[in-house]
Amino acid sequence: MGKGKKNKGDRKGDKSGAQADADALESKEKASEEREVAELAEEMVAEGVHPLGGFSDALHVEKGFVLAGIDASSTPAFAGDKIAGKAALKSSEEELADLLERLWAESTAGSQRALLLIVQGMDTSGKGGIMRHVVSVNPEGVKATAFKAPTEEELSHDFLWRIEKALPQPGQLGVFDRSQYEDVLIVRVHDLVPEDVWSKRYAQINQFERRVIASGTKVVKVMTHISKDEQKARLMERLERPDKHYKFNPGDVDERGHWLDYMEAYQAAFDKTSTVGAPWHVVPSDRKWYARLAVQQLLLEALREMELQWPKADFDVELEKKRLTES
Repeated sequence: MGKGKKNKGDRKGDKSGAQADADALESKEKASEEREVAELAEEMVAEGVHPLGGFSDALHVEKGFVLAGIDASSTPAFAGDKIAGKAALKSSEEELADLLERLWAESTAGSQRALLLIVQGMDTSGKGGIMRHVVSVNPEGVKATAFKAPTEEELSHDFLWRIEKALPQPGQLGVFDRSQYEDVLIVRVHDLVPEDVWSKRYAQINQFERRVIASGTKVVKVMTHISKDEQKARLMERLERPDKHYKFNPGDVDERGHWLDYMEAYQAAFDKTSTVGAPWHVVPSDRKWYARLAVQQLLLEALREMELQWPKADFDVELEKKRLTES
């Protein structure tokens, strides 16, 4: 009896040891990858290499676009591998931070300009990772809003009421994790309101976005496009890892039963709301590193187009230097 218990305890100990070895190996491999990424990123910065570009052209939704024809594991506008992609992301952080600071600096001189990033996507498609790995370079200038199911107060207003309240102020980068498009996506899929109500919302959204753009806010709309198989793998990982259980929602499995309905709803949204002023961009997101890089580059391209300038001093710089020297 005692011997049996000992053997059972030994087996349990062996299993724990094997897991510890696996964790140690994973940690070592991760550290090695991070060093390789950092070294390559340093080379890119030192050489002043900006090999990236064309993400907006490669990813934006044009007339005749078919979502079903997009390979969610592809990497449009980027020919490198995972290491190169992560290095490119890291090497571009300084430019992104600089441009966001310029955006904020302009507002201190009266500029009304802002930037709004709208991110839509199926569950597990990487929206949270974009917040952590892309826009966190300048958290003070970022206004992030994650839209959940509307509250009673929000339901008592027009569907755009809560969206308008969350818009970025001048100088800010606003980030919407889900957005007004929930009201033509989940609402449509689950028949939460009559069709004659949600079908009018496409035009209302277009009109709303035109007003936002006219006020000085540039809009970048992104769908993080994940395949159904990849989503299944990511959900399974959340179930298999206790440290990921907090991310799992049983409702995510239920929603998989409506996958085709969601794809149809997204296609309709693209057809009706990808406009010249606020086009949609579909980012293949089976490869997390690529999705993060692509969104970063879309932001960079948008900010470069704004031709942001440091505001001129409204005081005599030389006089202030003299006064400071004498003080």
